[in-house]
Amino acid sequence: MEPSDIDSDAFAKAIKRLPASVRTMFVWLQQTLEALRKSVEALTQTIRDKDAELAELRAQLYGQRSEREQRRPPSPVPPEERERRRAAGAQKRTTNREAKSALPSVIVPAVAVECCPTCQSLGPHTHLAIQESVVTEHVPARIVRFRHLIQPYICPSGHHFEGKRPLRVGECAQYGAGLHAEVVVSKCHDAMPLNRLADRFARSGLTLSRSVLTDVFHRSASVLEGLYRWLVARVASAEHVNADETRQPVMAPEKCRTGFIWTFITNAVIVYVFSATRSGETPTVVLGQSVGSLQVDGYTGYNAVTTPTGRLRAGCLAHARRYFHKATDSEPEPAASGVAIVAQLYEIERQAERDGITGTREHLALRQAKSKPILAAWKPQLEALEPTTPPKSPLGKAVRYVLNQWEALTRFLDDPLLPLDNNVAERALRIIALGRNSFRWVGHDVAGENLAMLQTIVATCLLHSVNPYDYLYDVLLRLSNGHPASKIAELAPWNWQAIHTPPA
Repeated sequence: MEPSDIDSDAFAKAIKRLPASVRTMFVWLQQTLEALRKSVEALTQTIRDKDAELAELRAQLYGQRSEREQRRPPSPVPPEERERRRAAGAQKRTTNREAKSALPSVIVPAVAVECCPTCQSLGPHTHLAIQESVVTEHVPARIVRFRHLIQPYICPSGHHFEGKRPLRVGECAQYGAGLHAEVVVSKCHDAMPLNRLADRFARSGLTLSRSVLTDVFHRSASVLEGLYRWLVARVASAEHVNADETRQPVMAPEKCRTGFIWTFITNAVIVYVFSATRSGETPTVVLGQSVGSLQVDGYTGYNAVTTPTGRLRAGCLAHARRYFHKATDSEPEPAASGVAIVAQLYEIERQAERDGITGTREHLALRQAKSKPILAAWKPQLEALEPTTPPKSPLGKAVRYVLNQWEALTRFLDDPLLPLDNNVAERALRIIALGRNSFRWVGHDVAGENLAMLQTIVATCLLHSVNPYDYLYDVLLRLSNGHPASKIAELAPWNWQAIHTPPA
């Protein structure tokens, strides 16, 4: 007999006819069953959460890293997209040829052959046109000691003077600007720990301890500090800023403590800032009371600068997609639907890119016509799903993240210059994570600040397609030898023109 077949009124009357002790026992059983039912529901939800965590760990270990929809049938490529790809490939090949032709060339003279290898004839041989065979070779780096000879003089009046002395990085530094630049670029661009760099220098004939290379690294930071402060000040004046943060371990007596490196990105600079904590003080110091837009994730540390009188907060749909992607194992259907909706929004952006209207009024009209209806239909689905989804489940976290960040996530509908995500800031932090995996920690807070300074210089050079080695070689010499602070803007990577050429 099913529970629905029982007459509730007759059942209640039968219970009343039972002795009081039996009725008490019956009530106790009902309460116990209800408690057991709730325990089973809680345990079932815990198992689901653990299954989702296990699936996420397995995906990190064995699965593919892409968060896009899986196993989608390949869609036909439009003719204009094929043409765009063909043109991009041709441009890349042309750029590679030009880069190779710009490399220094060494002419190796033709070797005369006196005897014919077939008949052993000694000639005379008829000379034909010389042919050319090109080989691109790697020449190992060299460490060179430049011994500058200084000629002193005494004039007829008895005054002592001498010829020009070499420019140095800092007072009495025995290592040149090129070595300083190599240390900075190797650590900040190649994420090479200084002990490995010492091994590389040793192969070139120069034995330097890690502590000496550390001094060279920090000396470079002290010379460039004024330029760094000037670049940081440029962030607050930008209309649109992307920001993110990541941890940076700092050495401590017992165990490493956790510091943080923040990045603030505009169309002109990529700035890194070190802080001992993750509080909102760092965004406040960098952005102050500036206005414009700030694109970040859901972290509350940016709340102090995203105020009604400050910057408008723009969200990151890549974070939202990531939440739904993590929930696909525990709740496949609604999670896959969320991933698909975000994919539709990105497809609209790719259409704007193919049409060449990115950032224009036409792009804004496209978002209003296509993206806005998709989001308008998505929100009621999420609101209907929220009450039925446990808050701590992977799907519950995804739903609540989107609903809590809804205003920020839809900010791009009103501004064609805003991207859908904050991926540019996440990409900028990859070099920090790579360095963290290579050299693990910084020795103290000042070392963290110096690392952030030099990472800023190198990253901003790369943003403007400036060779960071050539730039550092020149700017370190200028700043160490009296470049006026009032003309610091001349040394910005987008304004820089070298006057000191690195030695060949």
